[in-house]
Amino acid sequence: MRKHLLFAGLLAAACVLPFVLPGYAVFQATMVITYALALLGLNLLTGFNGQISLGHGAFFALGAYVAAMLMEHAGWPYWATLPAAALAGGVLGYLFGLPALKLEGVYLALATFALGVATPQLLKYRGLEPFTGGSQGLVLMKPEAPFGMPLDADRWLYFFCLAVALALFLVARNLLRGSIGLNLRAVRDNPIAAQAMGVDNARVKSITFGISALYTSVAGALSAIVVQFVAPDSFSVFLSITLLVGAVVGGLSSLSGALYGALFIQFVPAVAEQVSKAAPWAVYGAILLALMLVWPTGIAGGVARLTSWITTRSKP
Repeated sequence: MRKHLLFAGLLAAACVLPFVLPGYAVFQATMVITYALALLGLNLLTGFNGQISLGHGAFFALGAYVAAMLMEHAGWPYWATLPAAALAGGVLGYLFGLPALKLEGVYLALATFALGVATPQLLKYRGLEPFTGGSQGLVLMKPEAPFGMPLDADRWLYFFCLAVALALFLVARNLLRGSIGLNLRAVRDNPIAAQAMGVDNARVKSITFGISALYTSVAGALSAIVVQFVAPDSFSVFLSITLLVGAVVGGLSSLSGALYGALFIQFVPAVAEQVSKAAPWAVYGAILLALMLVWPTGIAGGVARLTSWITTRSKP
């Protein structure tokens, strides 16, 4: 009951937030939501299934370009591009996961890293330039609120992204609480024992890769709609590394960790630049190191321990 009340309170606060923040802060909050969805996808793969990926920026880019090309060249409404991005990400993630079944640990990380490195170059390929816009990318129109709703474009996109993220978070929560979640953890913790108990390890891994890529592609599509621009240089391999950092800092094997990691991705680089314009990445590294030393299981793990301590202290 307490968890339900807490969730209702957080949801109410999230709904009030865009009405008390200025325009740019609403945009930042919307980007936090998209990053949280991307980190959820990566967490399903890395945190819950134990497969390391350094190339999820490629699936983020895939979703962004699917949405952008359908809106720009086919005239699709922005909301209709999300299922297309999800389908493209899920299918390509599953197909990539099949050959990756033979790789584990750092070898899988290198294979996915290669995917992240190659993606920006593929997007700049001259043969695809009529569709992708080449190095110049594509500029999109910001959608307005439908049905005459009294919301500006930024606030409407905030609520649209929030609704999509809530739906996908609930789907992930239900998946993890069922037999699928048990299989994911079994394959991660002891694949030999899982296979002995009848779990098809290869099938679980490939499907998880597909679901993870699906979530990240939807996040990329939402990002393209919100930012109104896509270009190859926006999806460098640094994005893939940033997503992995966010997943680890937020807390692996934790749904709430995706939100904490998204807040880290969105705001810590800006804070680091304000602290030192000469060496912002040194400040960023120091903050990251401090967080890992204080909360080695991520922010979600640290918050859980702190909550448990407060609860224990409050009991008579």
